[in-house]
Amino acid sequence: MGEYRERDGRAAGLTVWERTDGGGRYRVLPDGCMDLVWHDGSLLIAGPDTVAHVSQDRPGSHYAGLRFAPGVGPAVLGAPAGEVRDLRVPLDVLWPAAQARELAERAAGDPAAVLEAWAVARLRAAGPADPLTGAVAAALAAGSTVAAAAAGAGLGERQLRRRCEAAFGYGPKTLARVLRLQRALALARGGTPFAEVAVEAGFADQPHLAREVRALAGVPLGDLLRPVDQDAAAAAKRSTALPSGSSTTA
Repeated sequence: MGEYRERDGRAAGLTVWERTDGGGRYRVLPDGCMDLVWHDGSLLIAGPDTVAHVSQDRPGSHYAGLRFAPGVGPAVLGAPAGEVRDLRVPLDVLWPAAQARELAERAAGDPAAVLEAWAVARLRAAGPADPLTGAVAAALAAGSTVAAAAAGAGLGERQLRRRCEAAFGYGPKTLARVLRLQRALALARGGTPFAEVAVEAGFADQPHLAREVRALAGVPLGDLLRPVDQDAAAAAKRSTALPSGSSTTA
């Protein structure tokens, strides 16, 4: 699996990560995040996933990148999240090629540090974050219904959907499903029995949990909890061969 390290970045909603000596097959689970990934001198954007992304990584690969919490990425990357949903896109597809190349070249010596400094500067220049997107993401992550999240934001459900698609890459119902999956995984990895996971994470029952996990992750919940996966749990989409998702499995 290689060595994976991550830490909180110097701005809210930013995580800095690096993986060295990678290799093998990865199942990348959706988590609502976007990533900027440096690999072999090039930069990629990993958009927010709606389902698991499976990738093959060559031995000895070195990646470094930034993970942006739901709603944060568009302000830094300069593109609505919906434009890169379920995609891994070279940065120069969305940016002028010269600008993308210049940032990649600057990052070559210490990609994690350079990209972090660049992102912090971009976030400062962008000004205060939209409080609505943060509030909606927090409400849905805590298990709120879409109707309750819309009411809390002072919006109708259609208005909320439009705002969510630009900020998160998909509507609030999909974001709620993705974040509910992440709650379930956290509980299951902590040893909570599956029947209790279903109740605590907000599923109707255990069969509902099983259906949703298979629909979003492509495999049963038990397959995501094997010991090898525990070791790789932090190595998210950003550490795939073609980088969204918060967990990987081998």
